[in-house]
Order: sequence, then structure tokens, then C-alpha cells
Amino acid sequence: MKTYVLNPGSDLSALQLTDRPLPEPGPRDVLLRLRAVSLNYRDVAILRGTYGGFPRPLVPVSDGVGEVVAVGAEVRRFRVGDRVIPLYVPDWVRGPPREETARRRLGGPLDGLLREYACVHEEAAIAAPPHLTDAEAATLPIAGVTAWHALFTQAHVGPGDTVVAQGTGGVSLFVLQLARMAGARVLVTSRGEAKLARALALGASEGIHTGTHADWAARVRELTGGLGADHVVDVAGGEGVARSVEAVRMGGTVTLVGFLDSPVVRFDLRPALSKVVRLQAVSTGSRDDLEALAKALTVHGVHPVVDRVFPFAEAPAAFAFLESGAQFGKVVIAFP
Repeated sequence: MKTYVLNPGSDLSALQLTDRPLPEPGPRDVLLRLRAVSLNYRDVAILRGTYGGFPRPLVPVSDGVGEVVAVGAEVRRFRVGDRVIPLYVPDWVRGPPREETARRRLGGPLDGLLREYACVHEEAAIAAPPHLTDAEAATLPIAGVTAWHALFTQAHVGPGDTVVAQGTGGVSLFVLQLARMAGARVLVTSRGEAKLARALALGASEGIHTGTHADWAARVRELTGGLGADHVVDVAGGEGVARSVEAVRMGGTVTLVGFLDSPVVRFDLRPALSKVVRLQAVSTGSRDDLEALAKALTVHGVHPVVDRVFPFAEAPAAFAFLESGAQFGKVVIAFP
């Protein structure tokens, strides 16, 4: 089967297409023919060697959807022909993260899904929402679940709340769509006017241009009558976390989900302490979270935002496009 592997190196030449034997399903495994995978910033960081330090060769990419083409003798959850989504964290079925359930992750340290076929345990997958395309279904395990876990599992975002989404990447647009689905008001920050216009069309209440409003936290407070937002989902990390703390209300929540600017965070703790801000880190979620997300999207008829779909043969170009930051939503690779 055709498989992309990461070999030693930190540029796109490390991503090589090779042939590997077709995997054999164990008694409780399902064999998937992958239909589509979606990229996350984590995949680029692993390629560049700035995250994880996982041994190579490694099959990259954590998120995907596939069709069941064979099942082990003891499989009961799925049958041949089903369309399923593997879990990014295959051992995390429910409850809070634990060391023993959070260690193994697709795309590092486990081999990921940028290959024609993959075996997954039947407990480490869910049925794909029937109303979603393959490209849309492939976006759920990291970006979608991270937004869901942040807003609803760890917090209780609901009608009348104000949520700030940073930028227009995969997680941020899921935050926008899910928070709006829950009746919340969403403010979106971005350096691009065209992207802000598209965010407004998706349901954002306000777009904050960070070129015009470099102190975007002050603009958030202005738009909330001086109180601040109930919840800020911070995808940038770095020194910008201080602005997220400034933007949130007394007793509000700042969720840390990424490090697009920097993995090193430095800020004055005193504002966070004086406002009793809740700082929480979220790294995806459980199978229960993924199933709840899938059900909510189905009930409300919501479709994830896919910016561009690359063919499998052009996987390196998909990585380059994601790294450019030009995307609005998710970048997907489709299989022939």
C-alpha cells in the first residue's frame, strides 16, 4: 500500500512516499481504506522537529475517515462498508485524561493515517456523521473535539455568553460554529479583512482586525461594555496569552489550545489572580467527546469549514499550504 513516512530531516523532503505491506486486522480490529485525512498544525510541527521528538520513520497525520473493508472475528461495533473516524487518542474513551490513556496518539508516537489502509481497534473509532462529506468528517478528531472539549466538557458555554476565537484556523472556526450553535456571541480576531468578512458570514457577531486594533483585548472589553468575554480560546500561545487574560471577564476562562506564535508563555500573573481567571489547557478529548460532537453536528446540520482539498499525490503541497497560514478552515488530503 502507498504510505507517506517522515524520515530524518526537518523540511518537506523528509516526507517520502513509499510502499508498505497491507496491515492485518486483529480479532477486534477493523481495516480501513482511508478516504480523507485532515492536517493540523501539530503535523507541521512534528515534520519540522519542533514538537514531540518522535522516532522516525513515522507515518504522519492524526485525523481521518475511512471505509471498513475487513473486520476481525470478534468485532461487534462495525461492519464492512461502514464509514468510521478513528480516535486521535485511541485509549481515551471517556472521563478526564490520564497518563495511561493519553500517551498513545496517532501521528506520533503511533503511526498516523497518511496511508491507503490502516487498522484500528473497534473501541478506538466512531461512526462518521452521515451528513458530512469525507473531507468534512476527517476534520473532527483534533480540531473539532478540542473546540468541543474546551467549550462544553471543561466549560459550560451557553446562550448569551461571549466567546473570543483567535484567527480563522481549524480550531477557531469550530469554536465559532459550536459556540454559535449553543447560542453564544462570538468575537473573531484576525489580521485579514477578507477572513473576518467570511467569519461574519459564518455567524460571528464582530470581527476584530488586529492590524487596526493591535490591543485587541481592549476592543473586546469595549464590545462587552467593559466587562470582558466569558471565554477566550487561545491558539497562539506566547506573549499573547497576556492579552487573552486582559480580554476575559472577572471569573472568566482562558483555554490554551495551541502555540502558533510560541510554545513559551510569559505574562504577569497579577491580572489573572486579581480577576480570578480560570486558565485551562485542552488537548483534544475522549471518544465520548467525539461522539457528542458528531451527534450535535448531525442534529443541527452543521458542516465543518474545509478550505482546500489536495490529492494524496500532493501531500507535501498540503503541508506547505497549511504552514503558509493562508487557509480559512481545514486543509484536507483526499485519497483516490
